[in-house]
Amino acid sequence: MSDFINNFWSHYVAVLSVVSILACALLLWLTARVRAKPSADNTTGHVWDEDLREANNPMPRWWMGLFVLTIVFGLGYLVAYPGLGSYQGELGWSTEGEYAKDIAAANRELEPVYAAWTALPADKVAADPAAMAIGQRLFLNNCAQCHGSDGRGSKGFPNLTDNDWLHGGAPEKISETIHKGRIGVMPPMGATVGTPEDVKNLANYVLSLSGSPHDSLRAGLGKSKFTACAACHGVGGAGNPALGAPNLTDKIWLHGYGQESIIAMINTGKTNQMPAQQGRLTDAQIHVLTAYVWGLPARQTPVR
Repeated sequence: MSDFINNFWSHYVAVLSVVSILACALLLWLTARVRAKPSADNTTGHVWDEDLREANNPMPRWWMGLFVLTIVFGLGYLVAYPGLGSYQGELGWSTEGEYAKDIAAANRELEPVYAAWTALPADKVAADPAAMAIGQRLFLNNCAQCHGSDGRGSKGFPNLTDNDWLHGGAPEKISETIHKGRIGVMPPMGATVGTPEDVKNLANYVLSLSGSPHDSLRAGLGKSKFTACAACHGVGGAGNPALGAPNLTDKIWLHGYGQESIIAMINTGKTNQMPAQQGRLTDAQIHVLTAYVWGLPARQTPVR
C-alpha cells in the first residue's frame, strides 16, 4: 500500500474492508430475524423432487457462532496486521520484514560454510571447487540476468570472461564494483563536436584507433574533434579505469559496432548502471562471488 499516490486510495481500501465485514454482520443479523410464514406442518411450502420439503427451522447456534467468530477474527486481523490501506497494523508485520528475517536466518546458517574462505585471497578461493560451485549459484541468481549465465554479457552488458575491464579487473576492483555498483555516464557530445559531418568524421577517427574498417579521409578530419573525448578516454583513446571510460583502441564494443552505432553514442550519450549488491549479499558471499568472476574459465591471461 506504500505506493499509493495519495491518501484517497488508502482510505478507500480501509473503508471498503471495514464496510464489507460489517455488511456481513448486518446480513447475518437480518437473516436471523426474518422468517417465512410457516404452514401447519412448519414448512415454507417449498418442495423439491416431489417429497423434499423445506422446514422453517432457525439456523443452528453453532453455525451462527462460526459466522460471528469469523467477523470478530476479521476485525481483529485488520487491527493487528496490514489491511486497512496504508495502516501497518499494531504488530508491525510486513512481507518485507518477514523476508529480511528469513534472509538473516539463512545467512547465519551459512556463516560456517563461508568461514573457510573469507580469509583467503581471491586466487585461492577460485581454486576451490566447492567455493566455485557456490560462487556459480550466486552468479546465476544475482548476475546472470544481465551478464548471461556464462558471463559473456551482451550488447550493453560487459563480457566478464575477457580482459577488457572498464574499472579494472583486479579482485579488489571487482569486489568494489559488486559492493558499491557502478554508474557509467557518457554525456551527449554531438553539439560539442559540431555539425553532423563533424560527428561522422569523429566516428571514423574512433574506428581508426582500433584498426577497424573506416574512411581514412574522414578519420583525418575527425582527429582534431577527438579533443572533446580525450578528457575521459585519454589522448590516445586507451580509456581511463578511474572513470570507467572504455578503451577505444581495442576491438571490444559494449554498445554496438560500426559508424552508425558510434555516431548514435556521440549524439545521444549513454547511462549504464550496475546495481550495488551490498546489503543484498553478505561480505562473505561477495568475496566468493568476486573470486568466481575473477576466475571465470574463459580468462586465460592475467587481469589488468
